[in-house]
Amino acid sequence: MSDLTASPGAPFPSGARQPTPHPGSDPAGSAVPPTGSAVPPTTAVLHAQRRGQQPGIVGNLPQRNANFTGRRALLDTLHQRLRAGTTAVLPEAVHGAGGVGKSHLVIEYVYQHQQDFDLIWWIPAERPAQIQSALAELANRLDLQVSATANTAVPAVLDALRIGRPYANWLLVFDNAEDPDDVERFFPRGGPGSIVVTSRDPRWGEIASSLPVDVFDRQESLELLRRRDPDLPVSAAERLAAALGDLPLAIEQAAAWRAETTMTADEYLQLLHDSQPDVDDVTEVEQDYPPLVAAAWHISLNGLRERDPSALRLLQVCAFFASEPIGRSLLSKPRLQIHPDLDPLVRSPIRLKQAIRTIGRLSLARIDHRTNSLQMHRLVQRVLIHQMSEQDREDLRHSAHLLLAGNDPDEPDDADHWPRYAELYPHIVASGAETCRNELVRDMVLNEAKYLWRWGDHIGARDLAQRAYRSWIDRGDETDPDSLRMATWLGFMYFVVGDYAAAAELNARTLQLYRQTVGDTEEETLDALGAVAADHRVAGDFDGALERSITVYEQSKRNFGDEEPFTLRAVHNLAVSMRLSGLFGRALQLDEQTYEQLVHIYGTDHPDSLNTLGGINLDRRELGDYVTAHASQENLIADARRVLKYDDHPDLVRQSHQLACFRRKAGQHHEALDLSTDALRRFRTRYGDDHPDTVLANLTLSIDLRVTGDLRAARQAGEAAVQGLRALYGDDHPHTAGAQVDLAVTLRLLREHEQARELAEDGLRRLTRRLGKGHPVVLAARINVASALYELGEQEAARALDAATFTNCADQLGVSHPTTLACAVNLAMDLRGLGREPAASLLFDDAVERYRSTFGELHPATAAAAAEVRANCDIDPLPL
Repeated sequence: MSDLTASPGAPFPSGARQPTPHPGSDPAGSAVPPTGSAVPPTTAVLHAQRRGQQPGIVGNLPQRNANFTGRRALLDTLHQRLRAGTTAVLPEAVHGAGGVGKSHLVIEYVYQHQQDFDLIWWIPAERPAQIQSALAELANRLDLQVSATANTAVPAVLDALRIGRPYANWLLVFDNAEDPDDVERFFPRGGPGSIVVTSRDPRWGEIASSLPVDVFDRQESLELLRRRDPDLPVSAAERLAAALGDLPLAIEQAAAWRAETTMTADEYLQLLHDSQPDVDDVTEVEQDYPPLVAAAWHISLNGLRERDPSALRLLQVCAFFASEPIGRSLLSKPRLQIHPDLDPLVRSPIRLKQAIRTIGRLSLARIDHRTNSLQMHRLVQRVLIHQMSEQDREDLRHSAHLLLAGNDPDEPDDADHWPRYAELYPHIVASGAETCRNELVRDMVLNEAKYLWRWGDHIGARDLAQRAYRSWIDRGDETDPDSLRMATWLGFMYFVVGDYAAAAELNARTLQLYRQTVGDTEEETLDALGAVAADHRVAGDFDGALERSITVYEQSKRNFGDEEPFTLRAVHNLAVSMRLSGLFGRALQLDEQTYEQLVHIYGTDHPDSLNTLGGINLDRRELGDYVTAHASQENLIADARRVLKYDDHPDLVRQSHQLACFRRKAGQHHEALDLSTDALRRFRTRYGDDHPDTVLANLTLSIDLRVTGDLRAARQAGEAAVQGLRALYGDDHPHTAGAQVDLAVTLRLLREHEQARELAEDGLRRLTRRLGKGHPVVLAARINVASALYELGEQEAARALDAATFTNCADQLGVSHPTTLACAVNLAMDLRGLGREPAASLLFDDAVERYRSTFGELHPATAAAAAEVRANCDIDPLPL
């Protein structure tokens, strides 16, 4: 696994680079996980191409049901509603019990009316990850210039659909949608197109235009039965339809069986009657269906057992998968031994093909030759599972887990393998693979969680890891190596989604267990200690983080040597902790050494090299070398854009966010504003308003708005940033307190002097308590507090504070550091206001000359100082 920045709130150039289980921010890949295959272009599309118009898109649409029967009134009603303008504001909800043919109804509608839409996209909607996968594929088909990660591609495609570009007349079908809350958030709100939902959940009727689907009317049942057997007497068909309750799925099953066996209606009805006592437990579960419905499947399944026992075993294993397409490639030649009855079948392409053909002929699964897959209805799966003995259920569920594990590419970081992980995901969840004790199955579950994170589904990754971890510790020792590995990953997932309290608690426990089981010096323990150090940074305990980072680095150096990647990650993280503690010179020394070694190992274009170079730029900036740091960061952005390829790659956006700060420091205020505005937009689109990246980008934007003169907008953004940081880190965190001081500057410029003073002094108290009196951030806050006092006419109090701060700045930062110069200019104004002109002039002239030699005559800070404008000290929070 490559190692990138791991702190979810940390911009790329300097955020802590975590050990292997903590690889960092969600990277973007180049592959799109497939959710199906596009059908060939329709005639209307081909006509449009010949006319020179933009072609339409039809994608992921399941194969048409050749035996679709009836439903004319429902098809007409759906068409009338969609033609009347039912849009994404109010979707059409096609709902009903299982087996009534909801999906087939909509599939048939789409095939009949493809020419009426410019874009049709079919979305399996049982789980959010499947929805995101389908939408990510659509983003690729729309040629949107975004990376293929879920949290980038999905917002981009929803926005494109919402505004109707490149297609306004679109239709999305969310098939088999479960919880409306999970699905509705993926609707392109207010878009010009249409949405159809199929679901068993009646709650959709509360938020959509309801189109209920019930069983066949009797004539439709007769039509389907006699389509397969034209010689079937109407009276016999009537008796069959009545026995099967006119349920379309059962009618199709009976028709297929009779067509395959030439069994008479009376013989079939007798079989139904004879099978009924054996399925009482099933009918109790499926209370919506007549007693003989499940018996129809028992007849076919028993027939399959007689014809091809290994095909039945295959179907039984697939019963534990999701009711989604199961690619034949998943069933072919797995790497592991699956089951004695199955291994010869799945290792013989000819026998496997024959078994699948037999299953399809008996209508026990839908066979799609275009996608080379089979799909079982969930009712058939339930009947199969209920038919098994307890031992068979246990054995065959385990076989399903092994079959999936045998298809694990074991490369969750490689985007080329993401399509396979996307295919595995619904079956992993449906089969309950996270409950399995097998080591290879557990490896697969962890790899799937890593894939979900890499792909950008952070919540899905956390949820899968959480379920697995709880299952593993409930079933065995908390110190089991698998449990500890998952605990490490889950702690990181909590960190990624911003659940810092849960992360800290779990990481501390994991560290304790590793110390008990493997000792203090092993890689796993050092890894866990590094995670705890990150938790301390998030908690604002920078000294505690520094102490732990030093321990990890020193022990890694002893264990592995200077050039081992694990040690390089440790020294990078140590530099992050040093920077937060105000030790910029020592951080720069470490970062430069690390960068040299990384370039030797990986070259200059590797993400780790770029990451550490960003840390060097931050070190230089904080040491006051704004010009050099800014130039280097501009070059880093150019290199990162070439390496990462997409402008919305999260690491590139974090770099750009930092570059906005560099530009402002270098005096390019309007260019900084353009960049911070863009970074905020991209973070908000990707993560929402509450994510650390979004909140910190809001703070940067606030400062950029202030220095370019838009004080009211600056106040609004600053207040949002302070509120967001309080929610993320608490009132006493240095980032929150620093943002308060930034906001106080804006309020002072808006002439709200009392509120500015109160806010600035409160922030200073909190900063001093957490960081100590000599920390550079505390010095900057003191300068801003002195300015608040000055504006209130308290010149002597301002002078006393500025004088003490100037001495501290000169001693700690140097006489030419920008913070020292800002304090000098303000102190000169304090002295002048008190009538101490000689001292004021001497200090003022020296400060202005140093500004000129440091920044040049044209820098805004130089011009402001020469015009005797009080200097403000921006507090840009350093990455955690």
